[in-house]
Amino acid sequence: MYNIDTRKCALALVAQGRSLNSVSKQTGVSRAAIRSWKTRIDPLVRSGKPCPRCGDTPGLPDAPAAYAYLLGLYLGDGCVSAQRRDVYILRIVCADAWPGLIDACEAAIRSVRPDNSVFRVQRQGCVAVTAASKHWPCLFPQHGPGKKHDRRIVLEDWQQAIVSEHPWEFVQGLVHSDGCRVTNWATRLVRGVRKRYEYPRYFFTNVSDDIRQLYTDTLDTVGVEWKRANAKNISVAKRASVALMDAHVGPKY
Repeated sequence: MYNIDTRKCALALVAQGRSLNSVSKQTGVSRAAIRSWKTRIDPLVRSGKPCPRCGDTPGLPDAPAAYAYLLGLYLGDGCVSAQRRDVYILRIVCADAWPGLIDACEAAIRSVRPDNSVFRVQRQGCVAVTAASKHWPCLFPQHGPGKKHDRRIVLEDWQQAIVSEHPWEFVQGLVHSDGCRVTNWATRLVRGVRKRYEYPRYFFTNVSDDIRQLYTDTLDTVGVEWKRANAKNISVAKRASVALMDAHVGPKY
C-alpha cells in the first residue's frame, strides 16, 4: 500500500511528462500502480469551492493579496500546463536557497485555491511548487503556448484592480521570482584617502518587455524611483526607494 503523499508525488512527476519507468525508479512505486492511478479520477483535483471567475457573474479571488503575490511569482517563474480531462497544472519553480520563499509560494496557492492540494517536487537545485485545478486558465489568463517574452502579457481589468489594491504584494512576487537585493560597493576619496562604502540596491531582470513594464508601472504607483541598468534589468538604488522596498518587499529568505 502506498500513502497519499507518495501517490501525489508520483502523479506530479507523470504530469511533468516523465515516463512511468523513470517515475517508478525514483519513487519505488510499481509501474502497474502508477498506471492504475492515472486511469482513476485525479486525487489532486477536488470539486470544492467554485472558481470565482466562472459563471454568469465573475468575481475576484477570495484572497486578493495572496493572488497579487502569486501573480508576480507566476509572471516570473511560473507556468500553467494542460493535462488530461481539462485539468491544468500550475508550477512555480523556486530555488532551494530560499526555503522561506517556497513556503510563501505554497501558502499563496493554498489561499487562492484552498480546496486544491499543493505539493512540492524536488529537482536539482530547486523545488517546483505545484497544484492541479481546472481553473488555472481562468485565474491566469496570460497562460498560452510558448515563452512569455514571445507573446503579449497584459493584465485583464480585474487583475489590474487587484494589483492597484495590493501593489506591494505584486512587486514582492515579481522580486521573489526574478529579482534580488544586493549590496554594491564603491570607493571615494575623502581628504586624500580612498575609502570604500557600501549601499544596497534591488534588481529585477526579465526578458519580457511587458512584464518589466508591469513592474515599473507598479513601482511608479508606490513612489519608488527606478532606472534601467540595461535592456533587461531594472535597478532601484536611491536611498529612500530602497528603504521603501526594504519595508514592503525585503530580500529573499
